[in-house]
Amino acid sequence: MNPVTTPSEDRILNCDTKDASGLNDFHRLPDLYGIDIDKVGINRFRIPMNYRHKDGTVMNHDTEASMYIHFPKGKAGINMSRLYEILQQEAARHEVDSGLFKAILGRYRADMRDNDDEEKYKDAYLKLRFNYPLKQPALKSDNYGWQYYQCILEGREDKTGTIRMFLTVHYEYSSTCPCSLSMSKQYESEYADSTTDEGNGMAVPHSQRSEARVTVELPFESDFFVEDLVDLLRAAIPTETQSFVKRVDEQAFALLNAQNPMFVEHATRRLSLALNAEKRIVDWVASVEHWESLHSHNAVAVIRKGVPGGLK
Repeated sequence: MNPVTTPSEDRILNCDTKDASGLNDFHRLPDLYGIDIDKVGINRFRIPMNYRHKDGTVMNHDTEASMYIHFPKGKAGINMSRLYEILQQEAARHEVDSGLFKAILGRYRADMRDNDDEEKYKDAYLKLRFNYPLKQPALKSDNYGWQYYQCILEGREDKTGTIRMFLTVHYEYSSTCPCSLSMSKQYESEYADSTTDEGNGMAVPHSQRSEARVTVELPFESDFFVEDLVDLLRAAIPTETQSFVKRVDEQAFALLNAQNPMFVEHATRRLSLALNAEKRIVDWVASVEHWESLHSHNAVAVIRKGVPGGLK
């Protein structure tokens, strides 16, 4: 095996490739390895971006962007600052929608080149992470709060110009263990019948905060909003954690949990039914985690639509 080739100190200090200002332009030097790289770029780039909500309002959300291109052999590196320069320019012109992704991904494949006569880069990627606030009515009282959903909107363009779009939403809910609920009610019945005198006649089933992380693939230029996916998740798993609670809401939440006891197996199958019923969703995968209050470990399940070669 050949030893790893690294740029020599002399080559770095005496770079013969200059940029327009006369500074050493090291990334334009020849590739020492001759190896393609699947993704090259940056992540955790923070930028405020405008998002249109389903009701027509436009809100500015703090966003963390990840930007990549497929980098072929032949050069030492890419101009990283050009990635976020393009992002900032297009974000100033567009709200976050399919048009923004089309503009940015197309420019990544074309404008990241050093010369116009080079082939366009084969693949380009853009991923936006943001918190999406939605009003959440209280369960029973005449109040509301703001529920914030961790979201990821991702686009990928390949060498044919085809763009695939993906939306991920983190959904928090409460899960009551069916087994624990059953045993609690069994004990309370036995205590009432005087077949046991253990305890005080009341037993509390264990429940816990839980999370479903759902990723859906959407048709390009779809009219599907974050709200649409949240509505599907709420219908599948109605025990969503609450942002505004009075005592009457707390009691209503206890009743709701008792009506919807679930293992992770139940939760994933509920999600499957809801997601498969939405025709605008091309593909989907869901990961469910119950942060157990009984155990020191968590219960986890993963389910997907099962499209050949699809999301995993």
